[in-house]
Parts: sequence; structure tokens; C-alpha cells
Amino acid sequence: MWEPGPAAACPRPRPRPRPRPRAPGPAGYVLGLDVGTTVIRGHVYDRRTHIRGSSYHKVEILYPHSGWVEIDPEVLWTQFIAVIKEAVQAAGIQMNQIVGLGISTQRATFITWNRTTGNPFHNFISWQDLRASDLVKSWNNSFLMKAIHSFSKVLHFFTRSKRLLGASLFTFTTQHVSLRLSWVLQNLMEVQRAVETENCCFGTVDTWLLHKLTKGSEYATDFSSASATGLFDPYQMCWSGFLTCLLSIPLSASHRKKNQIPIYLFHCGGEKNSMFGECCFHRGDVKLTMGTGTFMDINTGNHPQQTVGGFYPLIGWKIGQEVVCLAEGNAADTGTAIKWAQELNLFTDAAETDKMAKSLCSSAGVYFVPSFSGLQVPLNDPCACASFMGLKASTNKCHLVRAILEAIAFRNKQLYEMMQKEIHIPVTKIRADGGVCNNSFVMQMTSDLINEKIDRPAQVDMSCLGAAFLAGLAVGFWSDKEELKNLRKSEMVFEPQKKWKEYEHNMQNWMKAVQRSMNWY
Repeated sequence: MWEPGPAAACPRPRPRPRPRPRAPGPAGYVLGLDVGTTVIRGHVYDRRTHIRGSSYHKVEILYPHSGWVEIDPEVLWTQFIAVIKEAVQAAGIQMNQIVGLGISTQRATFITWNRTTGNPFHNFISWQDLRASDLVKSWNNSFLMKAIHSFSKVLHFFTRSKRLLGASLFTFTTQHVSLRLSWVLQNLMEVQRAVETENCCFGTVDTWLLHKLTKGSEYATDFSSASATGLFDPYQMCWSGFLTCLLSIPLSASHRKKNQIPIYLFHCGGEKNSMFGECCFHRGDVKLTMGTGTFMDINTGNHPQQTVGGFYPLIGWKIGQEVVCLAEGNAADTGTAIKWAQELNLFTDAAETDKMAKSLCSSAGVYFVPSFSGLQVPLNDPCACASFMGLKASTNKCHLVRAILEAIAFRNKQLYEMMQKEIHIPVTKIRADGGVCNNSFVMQMTSDLINEKIDRPAQVDMSCLGAAFLAGLAVGFWSDKEELKNLRKSEMVFEPQKKWKEYEHNMQNWMKAVQRSMNWY
């Protein structure tokens, strides 16, 4: 967990408690919540991880200006509480039978608020938001960044430190909180004044919800969410003094005293929760989440794995003295592209897309570039546009849908190749989750492209389950990770059926479409 000082723009760390021994008595339940980009879900789990009650609400996403993506914090809070109450009610139990609450949240979506009143200065700024794209370009092309790169290269030459090599190639992206927060500090006068009077709090979604749940007595986040902000040093396990100083983001060194939380609560960043829910506990385990975006994570053991511009070192979870590190690459517009196609009436239900794609032997030369929020690893172009290319008079809905699904699989291939290039750890297993993994066409094509088996679980809602697992372990609801492994059930394992040669020409043409979509804005 993380704890801030009174004037902090960011919190400070405190260790998570070790799991408590299981208490005797009547069986209780654990509630797992996932505050995702598009949906808030809640599931009540029993000891066998059977879902006893559920609820969900669609997140109301706002687009006030071109490229801006926001969420109203008060609406999100109202929906969050409604999901808790409705899930418990659907389970037919009382609130006091919930022994632990685990919360998974979208990461890198943040807010600032008045420390005295608790009132937010602005809406949540989503991880998909592009308002800081000009600032990102300015910083990445600045003399200072070039000097940092050159200095790091010289030091790397003498030390051969891979961490310094990574620093020599480091660039800012719009997905990191860092420059979007810097944009807020530069453009919102109310926030500037609050910072000057030491009355400004900053936090990601988990921080805000915890602050609200405890009526302002708790202001904290966890290591996993902090490490995804772009302001955190996973090697020192603290906020990066260099980056916060570079971007003029204020930090406080003092702690606040904490009060007891009435129900045992555990929160963690969404992708880390799904990693835990998939039981990817060992070095080399890979988790592929395909939800609003695609996130590929590999367990790198107890130490962060330095990369050189592709995958990003993160803290997976810290329980007691155990620290598990990950490396992650992502593509922003996966479920987003499918939802967009649905809104264009290409299909009625997302479940139809699998059959539509399989009804054709190919997309007939139609290619789709999924870039509503720019292109991430390995292309890293926030100015790329989404596009269809190769359209003909004979193109129909099925061609368009197949092109969208193929693009998702191609992006998975790019992420996997980047992971193999940068993370020199043998892959032990690959497990998939997220709503898009229900699409067998995407799953099979991805398995073919990367030439690996991919395990799809019986429950694809792994962020909720992972949050529940973490909370349940902490209160002794479940005894240890071995018990959790026995609870995870596989629904299907996809094995490679086609050779890379059968896809090579198609992917080369798709890459041409990608190149033509880059640097559009």
C-alpha cells in the first residue's frame, strides 16, 4: 500500500500485511470488483470460486474535446457503490457476510482533488486520453532529453548497465500519467494554486475510491498502480525523484497516520489482478488480457527486468516481503475497435464476430489499423490514425469484421515478438483473459502467429477473480497460492494449427497499412 504526506501530489509506500490464518466459523464470501475502462463489474465468490451473485454498470465515458477521454468521478462513485450493493443482493446474502473486498482498477487514469474539501478539480483523465500528445512530442524532441540519452549512453559504455541502456532510449508516452499530470499542472490554475498552498492531492482510480470508501481517512495506492504511472522507480521501490523533479511534480516526505478500515480491503492495478487471477505466479508465466486494450505481461521474478524501449518494468504485487515483478507491453484499442464496429451496426452482438470472420477464407485484401488512441509498442506513435485500407465495391460487413479481428491478432504477434526480443526469460505458459478472448477466431489466429499454446480459462473475468484472490488470501479465506492454483479451471487450450508462412504475406500487407496510418495527425 502507499501513503502520502499532507501536501503530496503522490503517495508513499507502506508494506502489505501478510495473509492471516483462516479463522474458524461459518463460511463467508469475498467480493471482487473490477473498475474497468468501459464496465464496472462485481462478483461475490464462495470458497470454490463459484460466483454467487453479480452486477455490472457501463462506465460513462466523456469526450469533451477531440482526443480527450474523461470520466465523471461522482458518477463513477455512484456506479461503484451500486455494483457492490447489487452484487451482494443478487447473492442473497448480507453485507456482513463479506469478509474481504478486492478492487481492481484501470491504471494510469487519474484525478486531482482539494485535500481540505475532497472536491475534485476536474474529471478523471483516462489512460486513453491524448491531450498531452504535443507535450509528449515536445519533451521527446527536447535538448534536455537528447542530453539525458547521450549521457546515459556514455555511462552505459563504461558500465554495461542495461538499466542505463534503457535510460538512453527512454521516451515519454501519453499513456503514462506523468505528462498528462504535468499538463494539468500547467493548464489548470485551480490546481496550480492548490499545489502552491499544499492543498492538492493526486491519485489514480484506486486512490480516489479508497479515499471515498474511508470518508477521507485513507489516501493511498499500491505498488502495482504506482509503478504504471511513469513516475515510479521499480528498482528503488519509491517515486522517482529524478522524474518528478524533471516534470516539476511535487512530492512530500512525511506520512499521515491511518485509521483502521472496517472491512479488509485489497486493491491492485487491473492487469496485475488478472495476472494473479490466472495464477501466473512463476517466472516466465505470461498473461494475455484482451479487453478494452491488449496487455501482455510476463512474470520476471523478484527483480524488475530492464527493457530498452518496448516492454515496461512494473511491480506485479507486494505481499509482506514478497515482491513479484512484471514486464508489460500493450495495444490500446482492442475491445474499443469491436465496440466501435458494433456502434456502426456491423453486427448486433460481439459474439457474432467469430462466426462472421470464419464465414470467409480471407479479408479479401481489406486491412484495419486499430489506432483510435495512437499506436503503442513497438511503434510508439501517438499521432497514428485508425483506418480501413483496401476497400472495394465488393467489400461487405464480414470482410470489415474479419479485418478488425485479424488486426487484433497481428498486434498480439507484435507484442509477443517484442517480449521475446527484450525479455530473455523462457516462456513457461500463456494464459488469456478478458472479453475478447471469448472470440475463438482471435485466439486461434494468435496461437498460430506466435506458435504457442494459449490457455483460455473457464472464467474470463480474471481482474475480479484476481482481486478476490488477493483479498481472500489476506484474510485467510484461502490458505495459499497452491490452493488458488487448484481452483483455477481451464475452458480450452488453443494450439497452433497453421504455419507462419500462411500468414506472412497478409501481415506484411497489414504493416503497409499501419505505416500509412502513422504520423497522420
